[in-house]
Amino acid sequence: MTNIGPDVQVAAGTVATTPPTDPPEPAADVPGAPAGRPRAAWRMLLPSMTPWLATGLVLVAVIVVFGVVGPYLVGDPDAISDTGLSGPSAEHWLGTTQTGQDVLAQLAHATRGSLQIGLMVGVLATVLSAFFGIYGAYLGGFADEAFSLLSNVFLVIPGLPLVIVISGFVPRESRGLWTIAVVLALTSWAASARVLRAQTLSVRSRDYVAASRLSGEKPWRVIGVEILPNLLPVLASQFVYAVIAAILGEAGLSFLGLGASNSSTLGTMLFYAQNGFALPLGAWWWFVPPGLVIALFGMGLSLINFSIDEIINPRLKNARTARRRAKAARRRERRSATGTDGTAGTASTAQEVAR
Repeated sequence: MTNIGPDVQVAAGTVATTPPTDPPEPAADVPGAPAGRPRAAWRMLLPSMTPWLATGLVLVAVIVVFGVVGPYLVGDPDAISDTGLSGPSAEHWLGTTQTGQDVLAQLAHATRGSLQIGLMVGVLATVLSAFFGIYGAYLGGFADEAFSLLSNVFLVIPGLPLVIVISGFVPRESRGLWTIAVVLALTSWAASARVLRAQTLSVRSRDYVAASRLSGEKPWRVIGVEILPNLLPVLASQFVYAVIAAILGEAGLSFLGLGASNSSTLGTMLFYAQNGFALPLGAWWWFVPPGLVIALFGMGLSLINFSIDEIINPRLKNARTARRRAKAARRRERRSATGTDGTAGTASTAQEVAR
């Protein structure tokens, strides 16, 4: 056989023509199908929508909207009236404090203050942990050892006692939101830095990172383009955890009288409720709302964090998918057994005809 061309072959005086192979046509645009690799890649960075994630998003969204918009819809939280320790009514939906201040107005402003503390601490702690964890692990050598030693030192120091000592040395008139945020951030970044260091050491050894370094790319571009996208789920999870820890830590400091002196937070509400003997006097409307907001907001962020964990650890998502498929299989078996899908009914009809 003599091969004349890609499409014509000669064998024993016979010319056989094979039809040319057409290039594969591009897939038609299907509504709802992924448009390309970038969109599919970003979809992999987002958690799957589950009832737990939906519940967490709703709780966080409601509390955030209440903290952002609520202060503009309520009155002055410092206005004093002669209706002290009155229960919820049409005039005061959440009652009043011992000096006649509206609890709903205080709750709205306190929620905004706690959200500000949580956001500031979350950003500062995430930036510190990313710098000491990612940048140190990428550089390696003495820088990595020094950053790792510093992280270990902060990791073994008890967080709450250190925060209490630092806050106690700061004068009360200088103890604002930024002061409390910096103190909380300095005591909450070490554990996250250790996790990011381990993840960065794993990503740094991959081929595409080595190729970028050998091609002469600058360190900031290798970190921002090649390494950081792989760590976004971890950073998001650590940011959410830092926000939860910040709100709880600030509430504990304010409850002890070491919180911000020039702002209102949920912790300061609990502090004044304790000093006003709200619990012995049975004024539940004074201390239950701020505690409930802290609990619901922490629960919402925790549910979101659980969904982000499925991106970091795919085994969790695979286990949930396997459970869902097993439940669907059991439902199909029950429908088949009862004849709701027509299978059992058809079999019984066939048996009767055979008889």
